[in-house]
Amino acid sequence: MAKFVSNKDESIRLFKNPILEFFSHIHPITPIVVYTPVIMYFGWQGLVHTGFGWLVVFFGIGVICWTLLEYFLHRFAFHYEPTTSWGKYLHFLSHGIHHDYPRDSTRLVMPLLVSVPIAIITHTVFNVVFGVYYYAAFSGIVFGYVSYDSIHYATHHFQMKWRIGKFLKSYHLKHHYSDSRTGYGVSNPLWDYIFGTSPKQLKSVEQMVISASERESIEEENFL
Repeated sequence: MAKFVSNKDESIRLFKNPILEFFSHIHPITPIVVYTPVIMYFGWQGLVHTGFGWLVVFFGIGVICWTLLEYFLHRFAFHYEPTTSWGKYLHFLSHGIHHDYPRDSTRLVMPLLVSVPIAIITHTVFNVVFGVYYYAAFSGIVFGYVSYDSIHYATHHFQMKWRIGKFLKSYHLKHHYSDSRTGYGVSNPLWDYIFGTSPKQLKSVEQMVISASERESIEEENFL
């Protein structure tokens, strides 16, 4: 029996509590609006405290840290296969719903109720690990996160006809429509190549649809 996947931009209710339900939805531009001032503030503090050279170095380290966190969260947390009913429920809330409704535009980027606590924890860890250089590193990891969320939304809703965009779109849609056990990197494929989880063959976007109705939806979006 084929697994249900909707290719419509539609949502389902997750929570009976209206407050939780409200905060489970988020406009895709929200991470850019909320976190761009954070990136700029900590980047400026990094420049003031360490100078331009170290700002560049540790900003880059922060970005790399994000790509690694992105990979491990996606592979080992979001694609963990629980055996208990409660575990399966939590998995559906955290990521399973995205694979069932991959074009739900209100649940494509991380809700603030999730991203803000992660940012606070990351800030604390970076402060301890990097010392005065944490300003630049934290700016970099937040920039990496915002880039990830923006690219993720784009792969599901934008045409992305330029070369890199077309590659990232095909790469991520293969994860959805062909083999969810590969292609854990969304913003980039670096760690998939390093850890051997890159797709063996990238198909065209049209080949990744799994039903006639879904094919029609994707063709209407003119992905290629």
